[in-house]
Amino acid sequence: MKISKFRTYSDKLFENKEFKDKFELEYRNLVISEKIAQIRHKAQLTQEQLAKKIRTTKSAISRYESNVYNGYSVSLLSKIASACNAELRISFIAKK
Repeated sequence: MKISKFRTYSDKLFENKEFKDKFELEYRNLVISEKIAQIRHKAQLTQEQLAKKIRTTKSAISRYESNVYNGYSVSLLSKIASACNAELRISFIAKK
């Protein structure tokens, strides 16, 4: 019995390397922004309180928690983690 794979529209989109690369960048930014908001909430800090701890503005924290921001640096993420009493971990995963 032959089983055929059901192909979706998204399967077709991901065959396009440019689309796939842009999607992965957007997804990565979304994950980072969500993690920043989560760790801030867990530390029971407002955006303003976190901003004061890392010597920036409330609007900057709001930007970091937005999925459209893509200027994250290890230094910035380390400051945020430290201010929230958390540990920053970065890993590299081989592409398939």
